Amino acid sequence: MNLDNKDIQLLDKLQDNGRITNAELAKHVGLSPSSTLERVKKLESSGLIDKYITLLNPQLAGYRCFTYVEVKLARHGETPIKDFFKAVANITEILECHHITGEADFLLKIATKDIPTYEELILHQL
Repeated sequence: MNLDNKDIQLLDKLQDNGRITNAELAKHVGLSPSSTLERVKKLESSGLIDKYITLLNPQLAGYRCFTYVEVKLARHGETPIKDFFKAVANITEILECHHITGEADFLLKIATKDIPTYEELILHQL
């Protein structure tokens, strides 16, 4: 999909505030509300806009311990990697999972309420 400057402005504004009204969005990018709505619908139907989500503030939700953990798999290949992704997707404390190069295979960003909760997660869930 070819994006012009207006599409990029729309995406930038929606990344900043997915709940912005169409009228406000139109003002920000200098288009009519109908043109803005048409462009946003096209971005959605193309799959470029996948979904709208809510980002929680982890600290206000009670998470005080933030860590990065490198993980090295014992076996490599498509199945072990897919299995690992599935396993970590079900652990709510894992905020991000990145497949990386180097000595480790994955880098996890983890948020827990405290160190004992972190230790429990590392020892019994990973």
